[in-house]
Amino acid sequence: MASDLQMSPQLEQIHGEIRDNFRALANGFQRLDKMKDSNRQSKQLEELTGRMRECKRLIKDLDREIKDEEARNPPEVNKQLNDEKQSMIKELNSYVALRKTYMTSNKKVELFDMGGASEPTADENVQMASAMSNQELIGAGKKTMDETDQAIERSKMVVEQTIEVGTQTAVTLKGQTDQMGRIVNELDTIQFSIKKASQLVKEIGRQVATDKCIMLFLFLIVCGVIAIIIVKIVNPNNKDIRDIPGLAPPAPARRLLSIPEDHRTF
Repeated sequence: MASDLQMSPQLEQIHGEIRDNFRALANGFQRLDKMKDSNRQSKQLEELTGRMRECKRLIKDLDREIKDEEARNPPEVNKQLNDEKQSMIKELNSYVALRKTYMTSNKKVELFDMGGASEPTADENVQMASAMSNQELIGAGKKTMDETDQAIERSKMVVEQTIEVGTQTAVTLKGQTDQMGRIVNELDTIQFSIKKASQLVKEIGRQVATDKCIMLFLFLIVCGVIAIIIVKIVNPNNKDIRDIPGLAPPAPARRLLSIPEDHRTF
């Protein structure tokens, strides 16, 4: 499937490194099966654990690259890349489970390790068992079982604490996610309000400018009318100035009629 995938050079490089690490893990676990020395097995497990950490980091890098190129790739290519990523995650989880199996088996071997001394031979075990009474054997068995039960209980407590911490972390993350969502909504609301306020300010500015123009025009008209009235009062015989509607024309000068003396009557 990997050969049919359409990948960018960066994706191909990460994909190749992951496959190389998987091959090294498979060979490492095959060599681990053939090892009998517990110290060598522990060192081999540490090396394999480092390989698995590297695979996990590379898979995260692969996931980031897939998301970055998701907009540029067709949907079918994105689906194939995601399927390949899930396949790699499953393969890595299988190696993790295999490592846990070896770690558990190594711990069981250590339970019979007497203070780091060399492993007793079969004859020594027979001599030790024969030197102990039945009651001592039962007591030793109960002690070992109690220690095993205590170890199991401690493991359960660790698991419960881990689950509790994980639950609290999930709740915290959910709360932070909800809070971020509310903040984004509030920012959108504020941005919308700012846009509306800007439009309103522009409209008010245009209205004020229009009102100022109208007031200036009216002021000029009033000044013109006042000027015409003044000129008409000062020089009423000026024919260049038309009469103002609603304003009575100036009264004509009154002339006294002179009556000749012959027509005067007494």
